[in-house]
Amino acid sequence: MPPVFAHGRLRLYLLKLLDEAPRHGYEVIRLLEERFQGLYAPSAGTVYPRLAKLEAEGLVTYATEGGRKVYSITEAGRAELADRGGELADLELEIRDSVSELAAEIRDDVRGAAGALRREMRAAASASAAPVEDASWAAAKEELRKAKQEWKEQARRAKDESRRAREEAQQARRQAKEAQERAREEVMRIAVQFQEQFAKSGGVLGNLAGSWLGGPGKDTTTTTASASASTAAGPRWAEDLAPTGDPARDLDRLLDRFRDDVRDAARDHGVTPAKLAEARAHLAAAADRLAETLRPKR
Repeated sequence: MPPVFAHGRLRLYLLKLLDEAPRHGYEVIRLLEERFQGLYAPSAGTVYPRLAKLEAEGLVTYATEGGRKVYSITEAGRAELADRGGELADLELEIRDSVSELAAEIRDDVRGAAGALRREMRAAASASAAPVEDASWAAAKEELRKAKQEWKEQARRAKDESRRAREEAQQARRQAKEAQERAREEVMRIAVQFQEQFAKSGGVLGNLAGSWLGGPGKDTTTTTASASASTAAGPRWAEDLAPTGDPARDLDRLLDRFRDDVRDAARDHGVTPAKLAEARAHLAAAADRLAETLRPKR
């Protein structure tokens, strides 16, 4: 029999079933059997250890009702399910293929059994000098008819299950794509907010926002000219740092102040992975611009 679930995939499908509704172990087994139209049913020794492991990992929890454990998915379980949306879509396709293969095996078994039955009947008729009673022939033909009807019914259910699995997989792929698009829009929104905060901070931070960060629809040439004019007039930022007469030392002091200001902003407003990525890009641009400024002019 071909494997129904690849390695680790039953664990993912259990999370999907518990995400639909809280269930006890026997209900999970019965539901899996229904999903496969009776062609496959996992044993209790397969399902219960995996549920226990999911509970140990904090992905599911359980409550005792009527002496039975009713399992429910946790927020951590839903987060893993959302992160593996694409893999879940592939799993639905795998289930469809497994159902088709199981149905094909059943079909072959039915055909083989029917053929063997016909051969046995012919052999019995040839070996016996007495005519086969009409009742025996009728019973054998009825068994063959039932076997064919059962095969047709299972083939139809397998076809319906394959179509349903394909539709669910397509829906899962669409949902995963929509989630990625929403995440990209959220990152862009955070980037714009970060840029606006930089632009409002004044002094060197404001010049960095205007000259190096840029912005949608802004003329960076004009912004750079404004920043240069502001610098020539004497920026208010770090004006409390009196010159020491050593430019290299004064630059180190300015960099220390810049680092402290950025750390204060991070402490006050928090840092997310999206903000960190945007900040890394801005700092890289600022480093390139400062290096260009300090490089000797040709």
